[in-house]
Amino acid sequence: MSLPSTMRHVDLPTFGEPEVMTFATGPVPLPKQGEILVEVEAAGVNRPDVAQRQGNYPAPKDASPILGLEVAGRVVAVGEGVTDFAIGDEVCGLANGGGYAQYCILPAGQALSFPKGYDAVKAAAVPETFFTVWANLFQMAVLTEGESVLIHGGTSGIGTTAIQLAKAFGATVYATAGSAEKCAACESLGATRAINYKTEDFAAVIKELTGGKGVDVVLDMIGAAYFEKNLSALAKDGCLSIIAFLGGNIAEKVDLRPIMVKRLTVTGSTMRPRTADEKRAIRDELMSHVWPLLADGTVSPVIHSVLPFDQVVDAHRLMETSSHIGKIVLKVK
Repeated sequence: MSLPSTMRHVDLPTFGEPEVMTFATGPVPLPKQGEILVEVEAAGVNRPDVAQRQGNYPAPKDASPILGLEVAGRVVAVGEGVTDFAIGDEVCGLANGGGYAQYCILPAGQALSFPKGYDAVKAAAVPETFFTVWANLFQMAVLTEGESVLIHGGTSGIGTTAIQLAKAFGATVYATAGSAEKCAACESLGATRAINYKTEDFAAVIKELTGGKGVDVVLDMIGAAYFEKNLSALAKDGCLSIIAFLGGNIAEKVDLRPIMVKRLTVTGSTMRPRTADEKRAIRDELMSHVWPLLADGTVSPVIHSVLPFDQVVDAHRLMETSSHIGKIVLKVK
């Protein structure tokens, strides 16, 4: 098939509120060595997109400045050296940028075939959260069968993914959320107990639920506001994995003694700065360990809303309300 020379994409002429996003026409990118070009059918909307729009999460120098980190669609061109994919393949993947567009470049090592039975919308709801959860919860925090985990933001895209994966791999799961409805959603996904952080002290509840022991792992996206309580909620030799700072990134006057007394590990990461080889390694483990679970329905992305591409401003507004349960997806094609 012959490719068009131009495409429609979301433009970000300045940083600011959702309304700063506009639509523009630009050149269709061409895949370089090790890359594939995807005609985008659906794109996920994620917190990093919001942060980039606000000016707080700049794209790497070699990445597209266009917003969007996860896409699903069909391969329409392949770069030199690509052997895993061919023109016409249905793929989803983690982009380095450029997802809010009709065409998007994916490094081949960050792309995967659609899980069995998935369409583009469902496949687009997978990559960003599953890459992030796998890297932070299983590779870095080394959550294993028989351990326990506290997942903050249980109804976010990250949270709904983490609850399901932790449960599927044999962990006891606890979660926090901000309403009775959201707590019920966490428990329906596999959490043994969801804690309403607006009405309960999660650290005290965790101590009670675990007989004073605490949990082995905390997956946190709040940051400074929860730091001291997270240390309190951890068991000896536990691990705090920080993936975002929705509650601030500067923790002041924090008692650090629990880290020493309980031999705790504090870790964290962001996905975007990881090398191509690191992302490929995550991709390969997802393909081996998680794709079969998606295919048989053991885990599944939770999709809150599917909006037309033209409603990208509404999608970002919805993301910022935090009223959603699960993923927000843009239907591009």
